[in-house]
Amino acid sequence: MQQGLLGLGRWLEVLGRFVAGVALAAMLAVTVADVTLRYLYRLTDGAVTLRITGSVEMVSYLMLFALLASMAANVEKGQVVVEAFSHRLNETLKTRLNGFYLLGFTALGLLVALGLWDSAVSAEGHGEVTQDLRLPMGPIYAVAAGLSLLLGVRSLIFAVLGLVFNYRVASVEEI
Repeated sequence: MQQGLLGLGRWLEVLGRFVAGVALAAMLAVTVADVTLRYLYRLTDGAVTLRITGSVEMVSYLMLFALLASMAANVEKGQVVVEAFSHRLNETLKTRLNGFYLLGFTALGLLVALGLWDSAVSAEGHGEVTQDLRLPMGPIYAVAAGLSLLLGVRSLIFAVLGLVFNYRVASVEEI
C-alpha cells in the first residue's frame, strides 16, 4: 500500500508541475507579447496598433492556476520546520507530526475546492463572465477547484504516509 500511495503521490506531483509549467510559460508568452506590442506601438508613433486585449486578466488567471498547481505539487516538502521547537524530538515523532500537519493542508485543499466548485456551478447557472475578455467564469472556477482538490489529495496521501507508515519526505534543505 505504501508503494501505491507513493506512486500515486509522485504521479500527481508530475501532473501539478506540468500544469504549473504550462501556466507559467503561457503567462510569460502573454507578458512578452504584450510588452513587445506596446513597445512597437511606441516605436512607430502609433502606426502599429496591435494590442493584446485582456492581457492583465489572462495573466491573473494563469497565475492562479500556476500557484495552485505548484502548491499541490510541492506541499509535502515545502514546510518550514522551526528547530527551536523540534530539535530534541526523535525522527519518528517529527515524521508523524509532519503527517498530522499535512492533514491541515488536506482540509484546506478540500474546503477551497468545495467553495470553488460551488462558485463554478453558480457562475455557470448565472452566466457570469470575466470583465475584459467576457470568458465564462464557470470553467475557470472549475479548474481552480480541481487544482485545490489536487492539493487536498496530495496532502492526504503524504499525511497517511507520515502518520501510518512513518514515511519521511526530504525537506527542501536536504535536496
